[in-house]
Amino acid sequence: MRWAALALLVSAAPAWACVLPWGDHVPGSLVFSETTSPFTTVWYADASDSYGHGIMGDVLDGKTLGAQTRRMASLCFAATVSAGANHVFEDIAPRLTDVDGDGRADIVAVRSSFAKGAQLVVYTLRGDALEILAATPYIGQRHRWLAPAAIGDLDGDGHVEIAYVDRPHLAKTLRIWRYANGDFREVASAGGLTNHAIGDEVIHGGLRDCGQGPEIVLSNADRTRMLAVTYDGADIAARDIGPFSPAAAVRAVACQ
Repeated sequence: MRWAALALLVSAAPAWACVLPWGDHVPGSLVFSETTSPFTTVWYADASDSYGHGIMGDVLDGKTLGAQTRRMASLCFAATVSAGANHVFEDIAPRLTDVDGDGRADIVAVRSSFAKGAQLVVYTLRGDALEILAATPYIGQRHRWLAPAAIGDLDGDGHVEIAYVDRPHLAKTLRIWRYANGDFREVASAGGLTNHAIGDEVIHGGLRDCGQGPEIVLSNADRTRMLAVTYDGADIAARDIGPFSPAAAVRAVACQ
């Protein structure tokens, strides 16, 4: 009987020792997915205020990006990647989407260099490792940030575009990048648009389709009017859809 009890203890030990890999996630950064392969969960970890920008209020930066896949789920194992020396993930939460069209989700994140500011980075899973698939250039100056606005096939060409607002408090420029056939390049830009105010802990607006095709909900530069922005493969166009407020932006994305 004593041996049986000992065997039970030994077999149970791994379960007791298992700690959820996202246990130390940066608050608000944990993203679950039940449908997006290969990831079940992604998050930022190792919270830090070492960069000292504080552009998102009390939202802390992360030093590590973590991801768990279905294969890993029963093993309490995660793939992680560091932001790098003198870098942080200056972001609210990572985003899951298939950027390269291989049928598997990739991870889109905002990474900031202490010297050169923010860039948008796409990570993909190769084996058990997270590796960079594509990245925009750094903005070029410390404490300069970008706010993701939309990810999807914006112009119906079969390729994924990633839209973000470059320096939403200064330049207020929407930039659209396309990933196609292994190439990641900027295809369009437009000024006078934003999706964030200094200190806000959310990025306002986002991608919607209310029956007229993909539209990006943003605001004008002074955040008084809300805009539905489209990209047709050549030009960016914007139409006014009413007064801006954070609550109105949420309703607009929901087509309400």
